[in-house]
Amino acid sequence: MCPLPQQPSHTAKPPRAVLDSIYAFPPNRDTLGGTSYFIVRNESNILIDCPALEQTNLDFLRSHGGVRWLFITHRGAMGKTAEIQQELGCEVIIQEQEAYLLPGLTVTTFAKELTLDSSAQVFWTPGHSPGSSCLYYDCLGGVLFSGRHLVPNLQGDPVPLRTAKTFHWPRQLKSLKYILERFTPETLEYICPGANTGFLRGKGAIAQAYQSLARFQEEG
Repeated sequence: MCPLPQQPSHTAKPPRAVLDSIYAFPPNRDTLGGTSYFIVRNESNILIDCPALEQTNLDFLRSHGGVRWLFITHRGAMGKTAEIQQELGCEVIIQEQEAYLLPGLTVTTFAKELTLDSSAQVFWTPGHSPGSSCLYYDCLGGVLFSGRHLVPNLQGDPVPLRTAKTFHWPRQLKSLKYILERFTPETLEYICPGANTGFLRGKGAIAQAYQSLARFQEEG
Protein backbone atom coordinates (compact mmCIF):
# COMPACT_ATOMS: atom_id res chain seq x y z
CA MET A 1 0.00 0.00 0.00
CA CYS A 2 1.16 3.52 -0.72
CA PRO A 3 1.56 5.54 2.48
CA LEU A 4 -0.77 8.48 2.79
CA PRO A 5 0.75 11.92 3.14
CA GLN A 6 0.84 13.02 6.78
CA GLN A 7 -0.34 16.48 5.76
CA PRO A 8 -2.36 17.56 2.71
CA SER A 9 -0.05 18.51 -0.13
CA HIS A 10 0.36 22.19 -0.88
CA THR A 11 -1.29 21.67 -4.26
CA ALA A 12 -4.29 19.71 -2.95
CA LYS A 13 -7.55 21.58 -3.49
CA PRO A 14 -10.81 20.53 -1.89
CA PRO A 15 -13.65 19.20 -4.03
CA ARG A 16 -16.09 21.79 -5.31
CA ALA A 17 -19.85 21.66 -5.61
CA VAL A 18 -20.98 21.37 -9.23
CA LEU A 19 -24.68 20.60 -8.68
CA ASP A 20 -26.85 20.24 -5.60
CA SER A 21 -25.13 17.63 -3.37
CA ILE A 22 -22.72 16.65 -6.17
CA TYR A 23 -19.03 17.45 -5.88
CA ALA A 24 -16.14 17.23 -8.33
CA PHE A 25 -12.58 16.48 -7.28
CA PRO A 26 -9.58 18.15 -8.91
CA PRO A 27 -8.10 16.23 -11.87
CA ASN A 28 -6.15 13.20 -10.73
CA ARG A 29 -2.64 12.48 -12.06
CA ASP A 30 -3.15 8.77 -11.36
CA THR A 31 -5.98 8.72 -13.92
CA LEU A 32 -4.29 10.96 -16.52
CA GLY A 33 -6.15 14.04 -15.37
CA GLY A 34 -9.49 12.35 -14.86
CA THR A 35 -12.24 13.99 -12.80
CA SER A 36 -14.09 11.99 -10.17
CA TYR A 37 -17.41 12.91 -8.57
CA PHE A 38 -19.12 12.39 -5.23
CA ILE A 39 -22.89 12.20 -4.77
CA VAL A 40 -23.91 13.01 -1.19
CA ARG A 41 -27.26 11.62 -0.07
CA ASN A 42 -29.02 10.86 3.18
CA GLU A 43 -27.51 7.41 2.92
CA SER A 44 -25.48 5.38 0.46
CA ASN A 45 -23.12 8.04 -0.89
CA ILE A 46 -21.62 7.27 -4.29
CA LEU A 47 -18.08 8.00 -5.49
CA ILE A 48 -17.62 7.91 -9.26
CA ASP A 49 -14.03 7.06 -10.23
CA CYS A 50 -10.96 7.55 -8.07
CA PRO A 51 -9.83 10.94 -6.83
CA ALA A 52 -6.21 11.45 -5.84
CA LEU A 53 -5.23 9.58 -2.68
CA GLU A 54 -4.80 12.79 -0.70
CA GLN A 55 -5.67 13.19 2.96
CA THR A 56 -7.72 16.26 1.98
CA ASN A 57 -9.93 14.09 -0.20
CA LEU A 58 -10.26 11.28 2.33
CA ASP A 59 -11.18 13.74 5.07
CA PHE A 60 -13.80 15.32 2.81
CA LEU A 61 -15.37 11.96 1.99
CA ARG A 62 -15.46 10.90 5.63
CA SER A 63 -16.85 14.24 6.80
CA HIS A 64 -19.79 13.82 4.40
CA GLY A 65 -20.73 10.35 5.60
CA GLY A 66 -18.21 8.14 3.82
CA VAL A 67 -18.70 6.12 0.65
CA ARG A 68 -21.11 3.23 0.14
CA TRP A 69 -20.24 2.55 -3.50
CA LEU A 70 -17.19 3.35 -5.61
CA PHE A 71 -18.18 3.03 -9.26
CA ILE A 72 -15.38 2.79 -11.85
CA THR A 73 -16.44 4.05 -15.29
CA HIS A 74 -13.52 2.51 -17.21
CA ARG A 75 -10.08 1.00 -16.75
CA GLY A 76 -8.31 4.34 -16.97
CA ALA A 77 -10.21 5.68 -13.94
CA MET A 78 -9.08 3.02 -11.44
CA GLY A 79 -6.30 5.06 -9.87
CA LYS A 80 -5.61 3.75 -6.37
CA THR A 81 -8.84 1.79 -6.03
CA ALA A 82 -7.35 -0.74 -3.62
CA GLU A 83 -6.13 1.91 -1.21
CA ILE A 84 -9.40 3.84 -1.34
CA GLN A 85 -11.40 0.69 -0.66
CA GLN A 86 -9.17 -0.14 2.28
CA GLU A 87 -9.42 3.38 3.72
CA LEU A 88 -13.18 3.81 3.28
CA GLY A 89 -14.55 0.28 3.30
CA CYS A 90 -16.62 0.92 0.17
CA GLU A 91 -18.05 -1.55 -2.31
CA VAL A 92 -16.35 -1.35 -5.71
CA ILE A 93 -18.58 -1.69 -8.77
CA ILE A 94 -17.17 -2.21 -12.25
CA GLN A 95 -18.25 -3.73 -15.56
CA GLU A 96 -17.23 -7.38 -15.73
CA GLN A 97 -14.75 -6.99 -18.60
CA GLU A 98 -12.57 -4.58 -16.60
CA ALA A 99 -12.68 -6.39 -13.25
CA TYR A 100 -9.59 -8.53 -13.96
CA LEU A 101 -7.52 -5.35 -13.70
CA LEU A 102 -8.30 -5.22 -9.96
CA PRO A 103 -6.84 -8.56 -8.82
CA GLY A 104 -7.25 -9.44 -5.19
CA LEU A 105 -10.03 -6.93 -4.56
CA THR A 106 -13.61 -7.75 -3.66
CA VAL A 107 -15.68 -6.17 -6.43
CA THR A 108 -19.26 -6.28 -7.66
CA THR A 109 -19.50 -6.75 -11.42
CA PHE A 110 -22.30 -6.40 -13.93
CA ALA A 111 -22.80 -7.26 -17.58
CA LYS A 112 -25.27 -4.78 -19.11
CA GLU A 113 -26.67 -2.85 -16.17
CA LEU A 114 -27.07 -2.82 -12.41
CA THR A 115 -29.54 -0.92 -10.23
CA LEU A 116 -27.97 0.41 -7.05
CA ASP A 117 -31.22 1.80 -5.66
CA SER A 118 -34.31 3.71 -6.78
CA SER A 119 -32.32 6.72 -7.98
CA ALA A 120 -29.03 5.29 -9.27
CA GLN A 121 -28.25 2.80 -12.02
CA VAL A 122 -25.09 1.88 -13.90
CA PHE A 123 -25.05 0.58 -17.46
CA TRP A 124 -22.54 -0.60 -20.05
CA THR A 125 -21.48 1.80 -22.84
CA PRO A 126 -18.58 0.03 -24.59
CA GLY A 127 -16.33 1.73 -27.08
CA HIS A 128 -13.85 3.92 -25.25
CA SER A 129 -12.78 0.74 -23.47
CA PRO A 130 -14.32 -2.76 -23.47
CA GLY A 131 -16.05 -2.16 -20.14
CA SER A 132 -16.71 1.57 -20.35
CA SER A 133 -19.87 2.38 -18.39
CA CYS A 134 -21.98 5.27 -17.13
CA LEU A 135 -23.89 6.01 -13.95
CA TYR A 136 -27.32 7.63 -14.13
CA TYR A 137 -28.65 9.58 -11.17
CA ASP A 138 -32.38 10.16 -11.29
CA CYS A 139 -32.42 13.57 -9.60
CA LEU A 140 -32.07 17.21 -10.71
CA GLY A 141 -33.71 16.35 -14.02
CA GLY A 142 -31.35 13.42 -14.57
CA VAL A 143 -27.55 13.41 -14.31
CA LEU A 144 -25.28 11.14 -16.35
CA PHE A 145 -21.74 10.49 -15.13
CA SER A 146 -20.10 9.55 -18.40
CA GLY A 147 -16.45 8.82 -17.60
CA ARG A 148 -14.53 9.15 -20.87
CA HIS A 149 -17.36 7.81 -23.00
CA LEU A 150 -18.66 11.36 -23.45
CA VAL A 151 -16.43 14.38 -22.82
CA PRO A 152 -16.76 18.08 -23.64
CA ASN A 153 -15.28 19.42 -26.86
CA LEU A 154 -13.81 22.90 -27.25
CA GLN A 155 -17.32 24.36 -27.26
CA GLY A 156 -18.24 22.52 -24.07
CA ASP A 157 -20.65 20.14 -25.81
CA PRO A 158 -20.63 16.42 -24.89
CA VAL A 159 -19.18 14.18 -27.60
CA PRO A 160 -17.59 10.76 -27.97
CA LEU A 161 -13.90 11.37 -28.56
CA ARG A 162 -11.88 9.10 -30.82
CA THR A 163 -8.27 8.71 -29.70
CA ALA A 164 -5.38 6.36 -30.40
CA LYS A 165 -6.47 4.36 -27.34
CA THR A 166 -10.13 4.07 -28.33
CA PHE A 167 -11.06 0.39 -28.11
CA HIS A 168 -13.86 0.29 -30.72
CA TRP A 169 -15.17 3.47 -32.36
CA PRO A 170 -18.32 2.00 -33.99
CA ARG A 171 -19.34 0.52 -30.64
CA GLN A 172 -18.80 3.88 -28.99
CA LEU A 173 -21.13 5.52 -31.50
CA LYS A 174 -23.64 2.73 -30.91
CA SER A 175 -23.43 3.41 -27.17
CA LEU A 176 -24.22 7.07 -27.84
CA LYS A 177 -27.31 6.01 -29.79
CA TYR A 178 -28.32 3.77 -26.90
CA ILE A 179 -28.20 6.71 -24.48
CA LEU A 180 -30.42 8.77 -26.79
CA GLU A 181 -32.89 5.89 -26.96
CA ARG A 182 -32.81 5.27 -23.21
CA PHE A 183 -33.42 8.86 -22.13
CA THR A 184 -35.40 11.94 -23.17
CA PRO A 185 -34.88 15.70 -22.78
CA GLU A 186 -36.99 15.41 -19.62
CA THR A 187 -34.87 12.65 -18.07
CA LEU A 188 -31.34 13.76 -19.03
CA GLU A 189 -30.60 17.33 -18.04
CA TYR A 190 -26.91 17.14 -17.09
CA ILE A 191 -23.73 15.27 -17.97
CA CYS A 192 -20.77 15.20 -15.58
CA PRO A 193 -17.82 14.12 -17.78
CA GLY A 194 -14.79 12.28 -16.46
CA ALA A 195 -12.23 14.26 -18.47
CA ASN A 196 -11.68 17.51 -20.40
CA THR A 197 -13.55 19.41 -17.68
CA GLY A 198 -11.41 22.48 -18.36
CA PHE A 199 -13.45 22.96 -21.55
CA LEU A 200 -16.51 23.62 -19.36
CA ARG A 201 -14.90 26.96 -18.42
CA GLY A 202 -15.89 26.89 -14.79
CA LYS A 203 -19.29 25.32 -15.25
CA GLY A 204 -19.82 22.31 -13.05
CA ALA A 205 -21.69 20.17 -15.57
CA ILE A 206 -23.00 20.16 -19.13
CA ALA A 207 -26.61 21.39 -19.10
CA GLN A 208 -29.32 20.52 -21.64
CA ALA A 209 -27.31 17.36 -22.17
CA TYR A 210 -29.84 15.37 -24.17
CA GLN A 211 -30.35 18.14 -26.72
CA SER A 212 -26.59 18.52 -27.17
CA LEU A 213 -26.14 14.78 -27.78
CA ALA A 214 -29.03 14.73 -30.24
CA ARG A 215 -27.47 17.61 -32.20
CA PHE A 216 -24.15 15.79 -32.37
CA GLN A 217 -25.77 12.67 -33.76
CA GLU A 218 -27.74 14.66 -36.34
CA GLU A 219 -24.64 16.54 -37.48
CA GLY A 220 -22.54 13.38 -37.51
